[in-house]
Amino acid sequence: MSESHQLSDLQLGLLRILWDRGEATATDVHTALLEQDRELAPTTVSTMLSRLEKKGTVTHRVEGRQFIYRALVTEEEVRRSMLSRVTDYFFGGDVSALVSHLVEDRDVDPDDVARLKQLLAQRSGDAEDDDDV
Repeated sequence: MSESHQLSDLQLGLLRILWDRGEATATDVHTALLEQDRELAPTTVSTMLSRLEKKGTVTHRVEGRQFIYRALVTEEEVRRSMLSRVTDYFFGGDVSALVSHLVEDRDVDPDDVARLKQLLAQRSGDAEDDDDV
């Protein structure tokens, strides 16, 4: 993905609601935020959705007098973009330093360790396949 999606916690919260629901009005998003104990004015939610639309991360269609919003980017695209930024900014692009930081600073479940080993083995196999070309 060439486009960078760097979003605030609030913007991510709005997008997460749209990802979960598929589509939602500003009122729907506001209600969902209230259910998460995020008390914002309805106008703030509408403004944030408009800003996300200007960034190209959401779009809307008109139904009657309401705007129905939906995400234009996937959660995977945003995650990839934001993690790339974190990796570059905090770890100088060193993925192994990022992974090391993640596993050193918390209890890692043995199943997670096994999954990481499996992912790394697959990745190593892919790299070897590329070398054969």
